[in-house]
Amino acid sequence: MRQKDRHEDRARALAVAAGIDPDARVERPGMRSMPAWCQFRDAARAEEHVEKAQEVAAGLAPQAEAYRNSPLTVIGSHDAGTVAQMKSCMGVGNAVAGVICADGHLGYVQPVGGVIAYDKQISISGVGFDIGCGNMAVRLDVQYVSVKGQADKLARAIATSISFGVGRSNDERVVHDLFDDDAAWTMAGMSDYRQKARAQLGTVGSGNHYVDLMADEAGFVWIGVHFGSRGLGHTSATRYLKAAGGKDGMHVPPAVVDEASDIGEQYIAALTLAGRYAYAGREWVVERVRKMIGGNVMESVHNHHNYAWRETHDGRDLWVVRKGATPAFPGQRGFVGGSMGDDAVIVEGVESAEAKTALYSTVHGAGRLHGRTSAKKRFTRAEMDAWIARRGVTLVGADLDESPMAYRRLDEVLVHHAASARVVHRLRPFVVVMAGPRDVDPFKD
Repeated sequence: MRQKDRHEDRARALAVAAGIDPDARVERPGMRSMPAWCQFRDAARAEEHVEKAQEVAAGLAPQAEAYRNSPLTVIGSHDAGTVAQMKSCMGVGNAVAGVICADGHLGYVQPVGGVIAYDKQISISGVGFDIGCGNMAVRLDVQYVSVKGQADKLARAIATSISFGVGRSNDERVVHDLFDDDAAWTMAGMSDYRQKARAQLGTVGSGNHYVDLMADEAGFVWIGVHFGSRGLGHTSATRYLKAAGGKDGMHVPPAVVDEASDIGEQYIAALTLAGRYAYAGREWVVERVRKMIGGNVMESVHNHHNYAWRETHDGRDLWVVRKGATPAFPGQRGFVGGSMGDDAVIVEGVESAEAKTALYSTVHGAGRLHGRTSAKKRFTRAEMDAWIARRGVTLVGADLDESPMAYRRLDEVLVHHAASARVVHRLRPFVVVMAGPRDVDPFKD
């Protein structure tokens, strides 16, 4: 007997309201037909998210007058649930301003693509569990034409020499001075995790984390990676979220702490440590892949996009929490991935009124259109493989939840940030390596 979808009743009602028989069959090329009500499932789910966000907002304690109704800038087009979730986040603590970037979508507590500036406070929930998740890209003095015949060989070498997947330890012991900084581990309260973190440094994980080889408009090879602080960040966030009395979930109030409180100071130390760790891991992986290809690094771009920074905006010293958003101050460059079947870009922040309003933030990717479960139901492996083949990409790993069809097109979100960030390089992927379909990773963003 078919298990009933919890959104079915509302989806059926929406179909009827639209004058459509909910049981009519909708043909899908290459796939089984489906009942018409399934076309309204996303709308029913969006209604539910709005209702839950409103419930959270209704249960919040009164906010200090100075921070009520702080400006929220919404860039691009977003479903009502994402906007409602962001508004409920801004109803907690000393929120000065907020932004939803054009790739935004629902996230745990705070939307991915959401940016909030706080006065003397920091949001543990806003940074999230994958502290320091980010992108690194380097340009080599190697031409694509000299390696294009080695795509399969390079893809296999990356997949076998870099550790992908859940709970993985690096097969090669990594030496890094971060592990000799006793004070940093003590201040972060993470000394008991140091040995496990040492073993995990340089592992990529799964989900939407990857190692890519790409070619730019001048034919040079780029290495691009996306992952964060692995178990160290996840464990740090879990500990301090619990210590702050916060909750884990999509529709719960954010855990916001004072920067000068004991928890605040310890969390900031843990944030800093995890950020350093994420940088070290990405640098190690990039260098390992560079050695496979050969050549020298001619340009490097490296940013977190799940992090909190002390920044000055309108003369005020603020904590700016970016969840799935790339810092883009004038002249600052960032690596923004599309999907495994689309171009990536190197962007550079520019000065403008729009950039200032956006808290000097831009997208971190194309942004999801469909959740992981939904993508696996909607799309087929054949569709995904055909897309990848058309783009000439050699793919190792990945599953339907990371299919290009599950994402927006990157150019469509970048156009909304054109006044605050310009594209300086377009990078076409020719090798993409990700964890396999059976890998589940609790440390992914």
